[in-house]
Amino acid sequence: MCGGELANVDDSEIAIQGVVTDSRNIDSGCLFVPLVGEKFDGHNFAGDCLAAGASAILWEKANGMPPGPGVLVENTLEALQQLAASYLAQSGAKVIGITGSNGKTTTKDIVFSLLSTTYKVHKTQGNFNNHIGLPLTILLMPEDCDIAVLEMGMSGRHEIELLSKLAKPETAIVTNIGESHLLQLGSRLEIARAKLEILSGMKQGGLLVYNGDEPLLNIVLSEESTAKPEGLRKSTFGLSGDNDDYPSGIMFADGKTLFTSHLIGNMTLELPLLGEHNVINCLAALTVARHYGVSVQGIQEGLRNVELTGMRIEMITGTSGITVLNDAYNASPTSMKAAILVLERMKGYRNKIAVLGDMLELGDSEEEYHREVGAFVSTSKLDYLFTYGKLGELIAEGAGDALDANHIFAYHDKSELIHKLESIVNPKDIVLVKGSRGMKLEEVVEAIKASSLHK
Repeated sequence: MCGGELANVDDSEIAIQGVVTDSRNIDSGCLFVPLVGEKFDGHNFAGDCLAAGASAILWEKANGMPPGPGVLVENTLEALQQLAASYLAQSGAKVIGITGSNGKTTTKDIVFSLLSTTYKVHKTQGNFNNHIGLPLTILLMPEDCDIAVLEMGMSGRHEIELLSKLAKPETAIVTNIGESHLLQLGSRLEIARAKLEILSGMKQGGLLVYNGDEPLLNIVLSEESTAKPEGLRKSTFGLSGDNDDYPSGIMFADGKTLFTSHLIGNMTLELPLLGEHNVINCLAALTVARHYGVSVQGIQEGLRNVELTGMRIEMITGTSGITVLNDAYNASPTSMKAAILVLERMKGYRNKIAVLGDMLELGDSEEEYHREVGAFVSTSKLDYLFTYGKLGELIAEGAGDALDANHIFAYHDKSELIHKLESIVNPKDIVLVKGSRGMKLEEVVEAIKASSLHK
């Protein structure tokens, strides 16, 4: 299954239960896969892993013989990937691949919830969506799984191509094309090309579900160089009425979003998430659910029971009663604007306050994108703006044309920001916190959540 050979033929009856790449997390009976990086070599920990209960090891031939039962391979990472591909093929599970600049994790969670009403489904946990995480996700899949919902991430060209050829999806979703990875790829067109590499390994007659509001996707789909499976079928979603599915109505209430879908008709659907952008993500999931025969009743049940990966516009009520919109997981210009729109449309609060941090990895245009977000803030109905970080200052500058200068605060020190924010906010306010993961703005969320805010 992994293209190797036994180090000792007498070990052929050893049973393997699970695959582990981290020597600190050895499970009894597992196969330890020692990966090799620039500054580490897992082979150095193989003996300790056997002593801790591992049954066997994958072992690169260049290192001689393993210190115990093992399978000799040329490259442990490639062997891990081949092992996962072999297991997936033997299982017979159908694969849904999901990629995009923003919204892929939320879309994955919704697809999983909808399909779980009808099938036994396995999904990517956390952000295990790269050349190591995806094989491990597959190898964690129960043998009797019907459908695997696999998130596919990337930082450069040909990474999603590798994942697609490994997983061979029969259905693929591209949520959108944003600005993340501009630093590595240089243009949104190149990002679109990278995302549509998900077609590279797609099965014949597969279904591509993609955001029809993004013209770059249609441009790349029309390029002769874009690998496409024979008999590819396509379905679009988005805000525009030109798409196969679009929202015919949207309303926000009590931390939920109520909407109607063009394809489902007049039935009101309830999504336990905030934001127009999450309705768009949901439309992609609805298309997939309908494709796999999930009933309208199953769709309603699935939406009610969606469980999301944390820190994606999570509505929190603090000790004082203040409402916090925690979206501190990541940030790009597209997702930043979407979160600001959510805040703007919240009703019944004294003040609407945004705490925005630097957006990272935007390349040469990073200053322009931060000023652009600031200009977007100035057109919204917000009462206060706090920014954190060097680039965050540019958001503050961009918002200065319309927002009162006395209501804009730019900080480089997080503790000073928190102190000032606590001096201003009231329990009847709502605060949005958003920034790139590296800015660690969840510390602001925790501080405001715990503050008594006696006013």
